[in-house]
Amino acid sequence: MSSSPRIARPALLIIGILLISATLRAPFTSVAPLLNMIRESFDLSTSEAGALTTLPLLAFAAISPIAALIAHEYGLERSLFGALILIGGGIVLRSAGPAWCLYVGTGVIGGGIAIGNVLLPSLLKRDFPNKIAMLTASYALTMGAAGAFASAVVVPLAHISGFGWPLTLGALVLLPLAAAALWIPQLSSHTAPANGTASPPHGGRVWHSALAWQVTLFLGLNSLVYYIVIAWLPAILADAGDSPAKAGSLHGLLQLATAAPGPLLIPIVNRMKDQRAIAFGVSLVAAIGAIGFLLAPSYATLWTILFGAGTGAAIILGLAFVGLRVTSSHQAAALSGMAQSVGYLLAAVGPTLVGVLHDTHGGWGLPLMLCAILCLAMAAVGLLAGRALHITESPRRS
Repeated sequence: MSSSPRIARPALLIIGILLISATLRAPFTSVAPLLNMIRESFDLSTSEAGALTTLPLLAFAAISPIAALIAHEYGLERSLFGALILIGGGIVLRSAGPAWCLYVGTGVIGGGIAIGNVLLPSLLKRDFPNKIAMLTASYALTMGAAGAFASAVVVPLAHISGFGWPLTLGALVLLPLAAAALWIPQLSSHTAPANGTASPPHGGRVWHSALAWQVTLFLGLNSLVYYIVIAWLPAILADAGDSPAKAGSLHGLLQLATAAPGPLLIPIVNRMKDQRAIAFGVSLVAAIGAIGFLLAPSYATLWTILFGAGTGAAIILGLAFVGLRVTSSHQAAALSGMAQSVGYLLAAVGPTLVGVLHDTHGGWGLPLMLCAILCLAMAAVGLLAGRALHITESPRRS
């Protein structure tokens, strides 16, 4: 009898973690398949619609580095609960009616997701230090599967009589509500985040380190190209002749493909002394996917899988670099804060910039070429970030 609580609590905690992870992508990425409907409702230009992806990214950049401070003040468990409330409130506000609600609600959702993105891995480090790889892969797959399912069903659901896009997107509030309900038993705890959790950006050694900037740019370029495609893939496919429903399904497949490398890559990356070849390789895979959308759109399923797998593997590598290129948990926290802040600010430029390019040039050719070039730049940076060095070291001269 005495062992039951010790068994039940971890099981309940893991279920809660997976439910939280399900809320950290779907409320954000499910907008893209419905973007044409939203544009028609408010008469938005392509660049104005791109701001619906930019706003959450700006929230990620602003909130991610201070999430650890929030958790120190209110506790890790209560901070995650607050993140779920923010996400749920943002979902309701986004569908409330006026255009300002659409934008403000989207920003609020981004703030909640930012807190969850930072604190959920911290919870894993603290409570399951011997199962980090397995649980990280599990929550990444859950996040991808939830996003994929939402992207696949929102278009058919929106066309059901009486639904429309506001009610369809509003129904996603069930995700954070379910997670919050299951998380209530954890609120009695008031614990600090784990060492190495992203800290607020500040001056110091990492900001003066070329290696730190290489890691930051690798993550930032990957985020930039990923969020461009996650924002505009349904529109790109629709303009190439695919139905909105098929475009939404492929948008979902993209998210599954992004999560797929996790179970294979996470356990082996830390064992590799040098990650240059794999960083270069996965970046090239993403570049091939981007070029494929442009040159052979009829094979969109193949390009979706390649692009998703390439960028998904790159984000895993980039996050691994944050731990592998430092010598202390304090350094890891500083580099994580730097990489997330700069990376998300860089990524925030992408969707709106691509919207402007589309409005100016009237097609997706230039944006897709830009994505391919960014992937090649990421490959070049990966050759530097993947070296077996630490921030305190300098490359040896030959």
